[in-house]
Amino acid sequence: MNKMSFGAVAAAAAFILASGSALAADRAAGEAKAQAQCAACHGKDGNTPIDPSYPKLAGQYQDFLIQALSDYKSGARKNAIMAAQAQALSKADIENLAAYYASLPGSLKTRR
Repeated sequence: MNKMSFGAVAAAAAFILASGSALAADRAAGEAKAQAQCAACHGKDGNTPIDPSYPKLAGQYQDFLIQALSDYKSGARKNAIMAAQAQALSKADIENLAAYYASLPGSLKTRR
């Protein structure tokens, strides 16, 4: 294999590995976890939180949700309620929840 084709193969492999978690996410499992654990505060649709200070999750970017939940779990992001909720989540749970909420239509709109 010459250097050019090896580089192309290596780049493709890196891309596949980097995007693997997004491809492996199970939206149905994310929905089940969301209804069991998240809906009480963020609403069944992810758009109707019980408190206006709670974020709307539907339509958020998947990578943002993964980072936010991971940060709550690690303690890098501070919120007593979310830290406790995130502690119970596995990496797969976080990825599944993020895939589910990202797939929903968001209600946030940009005014111009």
